[in-house]
Amino acid sequence: MSTQKILIIGQGGIGLPVTNRLAEDGLSVTGLARRQRTHYDLDDNVAFMQADALTLTADQLRGFTQIAIIITPDEYSASGYQNSYLAIGEHLASLADHLKDLSRLVFISSTGVYGQDNGDWIDESTAEAIPSREASKVILQAEQALRQDFGDKLVIIRPSGIYGRNRLMRLRKAREPQKKPVAAEHWSNRIMDRDLVNIIVNVLTIEVAKPLYIATDYSPVTTLELGAWLSEQVGAEAPVVDDKKRSVTGKRLHSNIPLAWLDYPDWQAGYRDILRHLE
Repeated sequence: MSTQKILIIGQGGIGLPVTNRLAEDGLSVTGLARRQRTHYDLDDNVAFMQADALTLTADQLRGFTQIAIIITPDEYSASGYQNSYLAIGEHLASLADHLKDLSRLVFISSTGVYGQDNGDWIDESTAEAIPSREASKVILQAEQALRQDFGDKLVIIRPSGIYGRNRLMRLRKAREPQKKPVAAEHWSNRIMDRDLVNIIVNVLTIEVAKPLYIATDYSPVTTLELGAWLSEQVGAEAPVVDDKKRSVTGKRLHSNIPLAWLDYPDWQAGYRDILRHLE
């Protein structure tokens, strides 16, 4: 792409490393967050804007060629998502006509917008996202608000379950001596946090982007298989099957992420990395 000036809205667990990676690559990048710069371990070459995204004006955003929205709600409830994802989406959409320099807006959504729960395969051609959870319905509304006003400039990234060296919920469950019985065939999907950073950086900087990326690895897995594998790795008892949950549930996501963008193309590669760093 031609001369780039990038704004990353949100400096949390994903937004901060995205911002720093872009700076390390020599790009002009600004990180935006509500707290002071000293709260964030930002690269010295990052410009910083302390602001609430809901108060941004067209003048503040003018000149940016790419903007990424990488946020989390203050509370994980439907109202929390309305006050963050939807409110920010609608606010930026209201400014769209004034952002003449903007060529790409990247919105980090969620595969939770797919409410299918019978082991279905989902891919980028799946006709419609039909969320079942209230929070996911709000995220989809935010997508739609942005699409309506930004049109082809909008790129949506829908990550699956994010895990990493500091995101160890499944590993903690594997180590539990008294495990709760698990469903016989509940499908799950995940993406290593470091790979999600890779994906966002690539989507922001490539010449031509797809309108939608399903940010997940290449290997859906049942929670039973994952739990059994992790338990074996840490020398713990394997989980047992819940006889009341023998129907197929969950969904299987077909990744459309280029393999070259992934350092951890499947969950085994990701968890082996995590286990090595815990030794």
